[in-house]
Amino acid sequence: MPSRNSTTADQSAVRTGVGPGLGLPRIAGAAHAVPGAIGQSELWSSFAGEHYKDNRIAQRIWEASGIETRHFAIDPRVEDTLDWSTEQRMRRYLPEAMPLGRAAVAGALERAGLDASDVGLFAVASCTGYVTPGLDILLAHELGMAPDVARLLIGHMGCYAAMPGLAAVSDYVTARGRPAVLLCLELTSLHGQPPSPTVTERDQTFDDVMQMVAHSLFADAASAVALVPGTSRGPDVSVPGFEVLDFVTRTDDNSREQMSWDITDLGFKMVLSPQVPDVLAAHVGGVVGELLGRNGLRIEDVGGWAVHPGGRRILEVAEEQLGLTDAAMAASYGVLREFGNCSSATVLLVLERLFADPTIADDAPVVAMAFGPGLTLYAALLRRRA
Repeated sequence: MPSRNSTTADQSAVRTGVGPGLGLPRIAGAAHAVPGAIGQSELWSSFAGEHYKDNRIAQRIWEASGIETRHFAIDPRVEDTLDWSTEQRMRRYLPEAMPLGRAAVAGALERAGLDASDVGLFAVASCTGYVTPGLDILLAHELGMAPDVARLLIGHMGCYAAMPGLAAVSDYVTARGRPAVLLCLELTSLHGQPPSPTVTERDQTFDDVMQMVAHSLFADAASAVALVPGTSRGPDVSVPGFEVLDFVTRTDDNSREQMSWDITDLGFKMVLSPQVPDVLAAHVGGVVGELLGRNGLRIEDVGGWAVHPGGRRILEVAEEQLGLTDAAMAASYGVLREFGNCSSATVLLVLERLFADPTIADDAPVVAMAFGPGLTLYAALLRRRA
């Protein structure tokens, strides 16, 4: 584990210190929306195999991904976007994102029993598109949120953005006593990179291999959660869902070059080092240990795990370091298999599955974790409330 001097640990997250039933913010509704599905094997045979000239290393990466299906707003079998400029890609972002965001937010509100006009804060996280007026303004209007709704846009934080987003909306619900919504929406299909002239196995570079990994993993999705004050339906009536208790984040400054999302003239380019799982292995146990320990809990007390499926190896590392069973990680592996890595939206897809899981007991602690550029680990402690 790196020394204290080499790692910055943000200890600013404050434990709630509030007992059960006294107004903790709760995730009361969760929903998602995705574009059309494409099988992973079909993507290889009809697109990626040609893209990589049947490179055997690329094919092995593809087949070892643990993914069966992904969803794409821009179908690479139909539209060749690899030589599109960043401007062309951004012009496509809004028309593809709006219907997905609208469906995800409407679904979360419906499941929480809320009307759009009830929302006090609307937060949107995305690292795959930029436009102003943005999704926060346009969706608030289309969905019928009040003209005075507060808005927050969380940009370019990558795969872990759902966690600081959840912290921000939770703080708002606690401070203002009003509902809030978080939407994470990513269209990674807008950012496919053109093949390198050295893409042959004999001449391929380290960067070529990183792009092979990125092309095998990422996909599109919109995920939303609606939060309410714990006593919003009366002083003695609890709102079902997940209470939000605590957060811990840690950034390893020495590893910030291991993962990045670079803006280029041909869209956004992923840098994803094979050392990322090793960095996570060095920190995940300490982060989870701190989160649970300061709340008087142990790993065996946790009733549900929502681990961001950044890739198959990342999930394996979390499972190994925390001593978890395959059953405890089933929701994360299932999302990876059925959706791939959808950046910030992915951990909310896992949390949505836990939301509907009847085997998680009332009062059971739940841990959600995500990882991303920095290299940053973010973990949230939740509690199931029936």
